[in-house]
Order: sequence, then structure tokens, then C-alpha cells
Amino acid sequence: MLIFNTQSELPAMITIYHNTRCKKSREGLEILENSGKEFQIREYLKEPLSEKELSGLLEKLSMTPIQLIRTKESIWKEKFQDKDLSDNELITVMAKYPKLIERPIIENKNAAVVGRPPVNIENFLKKFSE
Repeated sequence: MLIFNTQSELPAMITIYHNTRCKKSREGLEILENSGKEFQIREYLKEPLSEKELSGLLEKLSMTPIQLIRTKESIWKEKFQDKDLSDNELITVMAKYPKLIERPIIENKNAAVVGRPPVNIENFLKKFSE
């Protein structure tokens, strides 16, 4: 396992976008640790993704921004639930409020997957790992 603190340090390998307080994210991390594959951890609450990074991640996930947003979070309900936001505005919201991003997300240079349920990560590792 490798831990990098800045995006510029990241080589082309598996990355987990991780929230240490989330049970599913910890389960995803355990799957990666047990896989024997090299990976890096990005604690996205401490190092939020830029709008450009989010756009690229959404493309790899083949998801729309609203599909990646945790709409049950209080921040969403209080500030955004009743607004009609464009995809670009939703990406801006996720960049500003990273807690709203679904987790964990596993990414390599070619693809990405949301690790809910955790078996998604196992399938991803089998199919897409380098």
C-alpha cells in the first residue's frame, strides 16, 4: 500500500477515494489490502477532488453527477434538494462539499467503480487491474 498526499505524486495505478469514517469505504480498503495489488489511498475529505478530476471520474464511472451524489446527506437536503442544478453545477457542489460524493470509489487509468456493494470492487479488480 502506498499513501500519497498530493495528486501530482500519483503514478498510474489503482486509487481508492476513501473516507475513514465510512464502513463501506473501510470494507473497500480491506478488499484492496487483501488483493495483493499496489494501490494508493486518497482521503478525499482531506484532499477534495477538483471539478476537472470529478468530471474525469464521472466519465470513467459512466455516471451522471446526480448518480454520484449522496442525496440522503443533510448538506444535500438543506442546501440543494429543492434546486434544479445542471450537471456542471452538481460537479461544483461535489467539489465544494466532498462529503456528498458516494464512496468508496476505486479507479485505475482506464476505469472506475463505486464500491457499493463491495463485490463491485472485487469484480473491478478481476476485470480492470493492470
